[in-house]
Amino acid sequence: MKPLCLICCATTVILFCSFQTAEAFDSLDPNGNITVKWDIMSWTADGYMATVTIFNWQQYRHISGPPGWKLSWSWAKKEVIWTMLGAEAISQGDCSAFTTDPLPHSCARTPQIVDLLPTSIPYSEQIANCCKGGMLPSFLQNPVNNSAVFQMKVGLAGTSNKTVQLPQNFTLKSPGPGYTCGPAVKVPPSLFTTDGMRYTEAFMTWNVTCTYSQYLAQKTPSCCVSFSTFYNSSLPPCAQCACAYLPLVLPTTAVTDQPDVLYCTTDMCPIKIHWHVKSNYEEYWRAKVTIINRDFSRNFTDWTLVIQHPNFNNFTEAFSFNYKPLNPFGVYNNDSAVFWGLQYYNEYLMHAGEDGNVQSEMLFRKDSSFTFASGWTFPHRVLFNGDECVLPDPQDYPSLPNSSPRLTATASTLLSMYIAAIVAYLTIVLFL
Repeated sequence: MKPLCLICCATTVILFCSFQTAEAFDSLDPNGNITVKWDIMSWTADGYMATVTIFNWQQYRHISGPPGWKLSWSWAKKEVIWTMLGAEAISQGDCSAFTTDPLPHSCARTPQIVDLLPTSIPYSEQIANCCKGGMLPSFLQNPVNNSAVFQMKVGLAGTSNKTVQLPQNFTLKSPGPGYTCGPAVKVPPSLFTTDGMRYTEAFMTWNVTCTYSQYLAQKTPSCCVSFSTFYNSSLPPCAQCACAYLPLVLPTTAVTDQPDVLYCTTDMCPIKIHWHVKSNYEEYWRAKVTIINRDFSRNFTDWTLVIQHPNFNNFTEAFSFNYKPLNPFGVYNNDSAVFWGLQYYNEYLMHAGEDGNVQSEMLFRKDSSFTFASGWTFPHRVLFNGDECVLPDPQDYPSLPNSSPRLTATASTLLSMYIAAIVAYLTIVLFL
């Protein structure tokens, strides 16, 4: 089988659709960012020893690996990195001015630092919280392991707080673009303790804050949403050319060796989210969410799904996903939630095929605003892995039947009552 298609999607690029981009400020995660903390721990003959920690304070946006994150900066003077633990510079740069043995780990004016795999170096040469293959989980998903650490010995840098100059032009990739980093800012020195009794202090500390913009990460969306209901047979599909994503595919190359080989669809989105309004009870209603991976060459690890819906104030249960409310505007105005997979069950969203989907049913308690009319039961926003998904046009939302302007009882219950009445009638007739 060759699931490769370019011709049928050519017109969708010409019909390129506009969409709402997620700017660097995210209203669902207003305080979310990635912070780089640089601590000078001791002085050396020509510089200092530094511990660099990358914290992911975002609630639902993570960095998968490998290769994972890539951190870069420009030195203010002519600094070099003599040694590194827990990470490595991808280029040694021009070290021809040095005659030492060994040479510096990196003489690059703009070093690019990447994480190491835990299996790539002996355990005795690792440091605490290092070597995760570039993975950086979100704070909400994994508040214990939402950071990465590496150490380095910096030379030609000055040997006091007055002579050290802060690096400039920080960039963070994941591994592609998307993050914009501000300048390094001096902050109060970090405190460290091993027993909670005695504290030591870094000689000098500065922070760099990096925020995410979907528009910088990619010019087109990467996911779309479709709807269906139990009370209407119409099925609004993903909007045409929602992503207009055309991967470079060579028919003579094996699918497993090519990145981003997608199902050919009218939307050309790697990820499709389907929201089905499944049933209605007297005090509750139920929806089913399915995440479908249409990429034949990519798995999604530790995926996240964010849904904004007015009924999350009365959300009851997600049957197959982890769940936490976002509460961006306080606990009394919760209209959004983040979902992710259960460990050893569905935290991996496999590539396209039989296993290329994960799904869960969700149970909501009705509140005073509940209605099936005017598309109320459909989400207002959907994000996959922190990126906004394209919703169907409101005019295409499934509507209530004309004879039922408002459903107040479950369709399945009414059907059961109807069937029971027919059975009772036939029973009476047969016995007469």
